[in-house]
Amino acid sequence: MKRTATIAGIGTALPPSAVQQDLWDGFFAGHYAAGGARGLARRIFENAGVRTRQAVVSPLLEDVSDWSTERRMRRYRVEAIPLGKEAVGRALTDAGVAADELGLFAVCSCTGYATPGLDILLARDMGMSPGVQRLFVGHMGCYAALPGLGTVSDFAIARDRPALLLCAELTSLHLQPAGTRTDIQQIVSHALFSDAAAAVVVTPGDDRPGYAVREVAAVTDTTTADHMTWEITDLGFRMGLSPQVPTVLAVHVRALVDELLARHGLTVGEVDGWAVHPGGPKILDVVAEHLDLGPDALAASRDVLATYGNCSSPTVLLVLDALRRRPRPPRHVVMLAFGPGLTLYATLLEASTLTG
Repeated sequence: MKRTATIAGIGTALPPSAVQQDLWDGFFAGHYAAGGARGLARRIFENAGVRTRQAVVSPLLEDVSDWSTERRMRRYRVEAIPLGKEAVGRALTDAGVAADELGLFAVCSCTGYATPGLDILLARDMGMSPGVQRLFVGHMGCYAALPGLGTVSDFAIARDRPALLLCAELTSLHLQPAGTRTDIQQIVSHALFSDAAAAVVVTPGDDRPGYAVREVAAVTDTTTADHMTWEITDLGFRMGLSPQVPTVLAVHVRALVDELLARHGLTVGEVDGWAVHPGGPKILDVVAEHLDLGPDALAASRDVLATYGNCSSPTVLLVLDALRRRPRPPRHVVMLAFGPGLTLYATLLEASTLTG
């Protein structure tokens, strides 16, 4: 019988939140006053599908757009450690697993670098064993949670020990100078992105409440590698986000999902939970259209986008957390996330018989 691993606990942590309209009125309206971009930027902010979002460095209090990358990275370490600690602690408590039981601690983050890194510092501060194995995954962007989940799940199965995945992103540290009306990609980025941390504890077997990880699958279209970029500059990391991204997703998402489900004897109609990374309203619309989903199928993803913004890698875990907290949690969940490559990742989860 094929062995499996189960998501036994989830923990999230969020920095202070701000209302999208307040961010516009209090900072970005002035930020884009020059260069003829204000009117365009206002429309993009209004149509981003975001009501509130959070930041460790709020532009309402602190303008980092002219900070050097070095200064941003120093701040990353200061802010990411307590946020990660909070998410990890909540996930361990939720799973009923002690920190020193973990065999692997994996961290995904594309918004900051430090050595010693979050994996070392949090393992120390959270009381993990000196023998815990560690993995840091960087620059995979918004889809990193799913290959990260696949890795910790494989470890749990192979080593018969619990593992923990942390996704922590501080996009607010990468606020860019205003630019001009032609810099639409930066305006979109500033309208959507947010900060968060989310952690999951994965245990071997499926004999406890949670979601068994049935399979992780991916497809990468390297002909569109320039459609999504994350470049390190002297003024932080700069996002490149082509408006053609939804079109590329439309080409690949149905086949990826159908093939994944078919390997487990399922169809799209039998999936009752969709945790789709809300990269933006258009991305969710394209996924819903090409998977022939009903009007409410992506409600959790849209709610996460509206409430938290696009937090990069933690976001799909926030959606999963919302799904599992429903009065009737779904049995079969498909997680979907997208990022540089262009890469699409899909994961099939199935509720254990003890869930609920």
